[in-house]
Amino acid sequence: MSTEAAVPSSPPPRSGSSSEDIIDTTPLLSPGSQSDPNINSPTNRRSIRRQSLRDAARFLRRASGRRMMREPSMLVRETAAEHVEERQSDWAYSKPVVILDIIWNLAFVAAGVAVLVLSTEERANMPLRLWIVGYGLQCLLHMGCVCVEYRRRRRRRVGFGTVASGGGNGDSGDYVTLAQLQDDGTRASIAKHLESANTMFSFIWWIIGFYWVSAGGQALAQDSPQLYWLCIIYLGFDVFFVVFCVALACVIGIAVCCCLPCIIAILYAVADQEGASKEDIDQLVKFKFRRASDNEKLAVGDQETPGGIMTECGTDSPIEHVLSQEDAECCICLSSYDDGVELRELPCGHHFHCTCVDKWLHINATCPLCKYNILKSSRQDREEV
Repeated sequence: MSTEAAVPSSPPPRSGSSSEDIIDTTPLLSPGSQSDPNINSPTNRRSIRRQSLRDAARFLRRASGRRMMREPSMLVRETAAEHVEERQSDWAYSKPVVILDIIWNLAFVAAGVAVLVLSTEERANMPLRLWIVGYGLQCLLHMGCVCVEYRRRRRRRVGFGTVASGGGNGDSGDYVTLAQLQDDGTRASIAKHLESANTMFSFIWWIIGFYWVSAGGQALAQDSPQLYWLCIIYLGFDVFFVVFCVALACVIGIAVCCCLPCIIAILYAVADQEGASKEDIDQLVKFKFRRASDNEKLAVGDQETPGGIMTECGTDSPIEHVLSQEDAECCICLSSYDDGVELRELPCGHHFHCTCVDKWLHINATCPLCKYNILKSSRQDREEV
């Protein structure tokens, strides 16, 4: 949510009557165009045109204002999508997944070698043996890139852990650690370029294999059945994995946009505590929200109608913040604040439901809206004390 002010700002004076606040569903038509007998005069036509343009401009401004209301929630979902992508990358290079990936590709290579040995007497009318050899080389290159990236991530975690804990035997030990990290970064860059080139080549190689298998027709299945069916298996598994990855990406994208609290709850349940601790979260200011009464709404007058008031909890002289209708909702769950609900205000001034933002901060110690790190503020407060 956007940072609220203690007192709502006064809007500029309005030049029109209160009837202008009502959105006209036909802003380009004059209300008197049906009944005025002098409607066809040049003066009236110019006046109607100016009035219609003013109405249209007012309508577009208000329509764009409604779209702007959704921008904070979209920023929250972009931040969540980036976090999910980082988690997905970490899981993809975790030890169990890397081992499974290597075993899977080794099985493909072993199957290709076995079929090439057993099918020496088969005579294919298409160069399927060449295609199988190229497919096996792709698997070997993929395994090499995965191993390099896994070692780089592992060394980086160990190196950062050593620096964070103050470990190391003198300056020379720290220098060696930094040199190793830089060397790993260079290797990782080369491995990423090779992996990207391998991915592009795999796509082209798949098309070539599909063409050769299709062009060979039934003759391949009769003259070289082992080569033929191995190529069919390779092509089929590639299609399956592509469809699975695309479907998974679509499901994650829809879930982040429509069910962000569920995604946060799942990450909170399965992920390790890498964000803020419970003590850090409890130090953040907590507020209680209440809806503005009719008297408070009348006291505002011509100013923007308040959506409610945030009152600080646990203090003798509580601070109150007046929220507008636009600010009186949680950007995470997209729900309006109910009367009496507890809110958490971050050091950056953004506020959310306690139940929503506490789980988020447990897995990521940054504001979901502006990415402000709350741990920096906590450390500064402790140093001042």
